[in-house]
Amino acid sequence: MSLQALQPRDDIYGAYDHSYLQSNGPKQHTQSPIVTGTSVLAIKFKDGVVIAADNLASYGSLARFTDVKRLRPFNSTTIIGVGGDVSDMQYLDRMLNSLDISENYGSAGHALNAKNLHTYLAKVMYKRRSDVNPLWNAILVAGLDGDDKPFLSSVDLLGTTFSSPTLATGYGAHLAQPLLRKLVEDEDKVKDVTREAAVEAIKQAMKVLFYRDARSMDKYSLAVVTKEGGVELKEDEQLEGQSWAFAETIRGYGTQVV
Repeated sequence: MSLQALQPRDDIYGAYDHSYLQSNGPKQHTQSPIVTGTSVLAIKFKDGVVIAADNLASYGSLARFTDVKRLRPFNSTTIIGVGGDVSDMQYLDRMLNSLDISENYGSAGHALNAKNLHTYLAKVMYKRRSDVNPLWNAILVAGLDGDDKPFLSSVDLLGTTFSSPTLATGYGAHLAQPLLRKLVEDEDKVKDVTREAAVEAIKQAMKVLFYRDARSMDKYSLAVVTKEGGVELKEDEQLEGQSWAFAETIRGYGTQVV
């Protein structure tokens, strides 16, 4: 059967309007994200870094995709967490996969550590911003630096970078950061924080975000990066011990007696 026989008949449906395919108009870039992921949280402890992000990708306000992994290991000492536009996250994933391959097959004989990767991503994000075509993401880079010390830093769609013993993107910057800072106020306190305490703090912060952030869900990914264990990633963690009793005291929730 010919291709022409499969096409709609012009005498019935009219001729196809090829103006839809014209490419001589102005070049357009993303004006705002469509499918997005919410907060990414991370905290340092004495031997490494803990990072977490839920598995939901929202289409506007619709909880559309419930199995989107937003933590991406780069090598045995580095992992990144990405919030914001999912399509731009997929672009970054392909770019980092290409970088990883070139590093592994290169002749330099060394691997990029977390600090190196953060510098690379900061340059990429700033270049795209300068082209007025930003990648609509907020990224946390967690892992170990060249001295095998815990490293945690962020970069946003403008190429702005920031380092701290606790970091969060999106709504987590407002709700989770105060909770994480109770455990680690500054760099001097990192040496006193155990792995167990750091993991528990992240889990509690993820629970608070599930209570309060309409773009979050109760299934999430969590990773721990240490020198001894490398990147230990669990992608289908479930929030436990939820209690909605506090909601009864919120004005506007459920049936209210005035």
